[in-house]
Amino acid sequence: MSAEAGRVVAGRYELATLIGQGGMGQVWTAYDQRLDRRVAVKLLRPDKVAGQETDELRRRFARECRVTAQVDHPGLVTVHDAGSEGEELFLVMQYVDGADLSDHLAEHDPYPWQWAVAVAAQLCAVLSAVHSVPIVHRDLKPRNVMVRPDGTVTVLDLGVASVMDTDTTRLTHTGSPIGSPAYMAPEQAMGGAVGPYTDLYALGVLMHELLSGDVPFTGSTALGVLHRHLYEPPLPVRRLRPEIPEALESLVLRLLAKDPQHRPASAQEVYEHLVPLLPARGTPTGAPLDPTRPFLRPFAPWPDRARPPAPPPAPVAPAAGTADVAGAVDEVKRLLGEGRITQAVDILGAILPAAAQQHGEHSPVVRTLRKQYAATLMDDGQYRRALPELRRLAEERAAEAGTADPQSLRHRYESAQCLEQLGDPSAALAEYRALLPHYENQYAAGDPDVAFDIRRRIGHLLLALGDRAAAGDTLVRLLHEVERLYGPGHPLADELRRTLQWLGQVRR
Repeated sequence: MSAEAGRVVAGRYELATLIGQGGMGQVWTAYDQRLDRRVAVKLLRPDKVAGQETDELRRRFARECRVTAQVDHPGLVTVHDAGSEGEELFLVMQYVDGADLSDHLAEHDPYPWQWAVAVAAQLCAVLSAVHSVPIVHRDLKPRNVMVRPDGTVTVLDLGVASVMDTDTTRLTHTGSPIGSPAYMAPEQAMGGAVGPYTDLYALGVLMHELLSGDVPFTGSTALGVLHRHLYEPPLPVRRLRPEIPEALESLVLRLLAKDPQHRPASAQEVYEHLVPLLPARGTPTGAPLDPTRPFLRPFAPWPDRARPPAPPPAPVAPAAGTADVAGAVDEVKRLLGEGRITQAVDILGAILPAAAQQHGEHSPVVRTLRKQYAATLMDDGQYRRALPELRRLAEERAAEAGTADPQSLRHRYESAQCLEQLGDPSAALAEYRALLPHYENQYAAGDPDVAFDIRRRIGHLLLALGDRAAAGDTLVRLLHEVERLYGPGHPLADELRRTLQWLGQVRR
């Protein structure tokens, strides 16, 4: 674990996991302690790049953050906060779940050309909004593009490259270009004026990479790459993949024109050329992170939400040791006491593999941690992630102690609550009905509360399923027992009477 983990930036953002690092700084997952949410924090060290110009860069950074915060587009990451602390500049952004486009490409080889078109079309929509401000991104590349689970694309780092640029030279004293040479337009490499056409060139490089599997120009040094950008023609992508439409190859070559005047006039124009190549509306394939989905069913609900989403990256787990596990448990207790449930969830998720390795998958320590993890997920409203944890706990306990074991029944009871919250009334009803006989036995032994709650939930689920007669019968019988046991003034009796009055089963 990095020594920086746990550091609080600006008195509010607690660094958790290092997810990216470069010459200019680092990117961390972090926690906003004030709002109990996961964020991303970019830490920049301008002194490592600009030498004596550090103070000027700080002023430019503040100005650029103010300007970029004005851009409102669903394809742009939201900036929450920005400022400086010590020698560093910090930028606090929305945490974006998914995969960056570079990893997405690596996992799909060859990348479907329809996906490349869909990604490019979404990027054109973002660039059109950015360029209208006007702002130039200056560092568009796959690492700065995220593909979300629903296939939508989000652009990161808007404005950061312009802050880190200098007005006098493209190269630092180390001979390394500021920016990403593989995606750098000739005019940017030469120190000329940049504009929307510069981002369009980078878009052409990105599209070439998606379609061919590699950037058009490579080299052993940054200067070598820039020289090729300036003087060599790119290889047409159809020579590598003949199935790619000619119109798409032609568009990529226009975007990669050396002279900005020979490129398309705007991101809007590029988008219009992409429209005929986009997939027709239809049913999504169901493939994870499919960037064609937004075009197949624009703004449609996401019917495959029943599949649990991948959990977000958790903080780096400590080394598997008893002291570390115990320390993590203490930290979770502290966080829960402060109401910081999101962070507690992630720490529990991260410590579980370490605890299982140290103590064994079925050890009491791991079982206790998993119970806390499931309970905390429920407290955080993450019912979809809690459900499989609770089911597993119930099954394991039942295998050890029998199906009537109180702990196993409790986990099943909580699983049914998750199903209820997830909008699956049929499955929840079936689980409650299976549980009821076990809890009726506890009722007979003098503990009616859970049995009463299950019967109340069954009545409400029957209502949700449209069986008003069965719901009324269930709730009337429950009302009589509650009044007999606790008297007519009990809160549950009052609630039942209100429901039954609505149903017309009893009168005032």
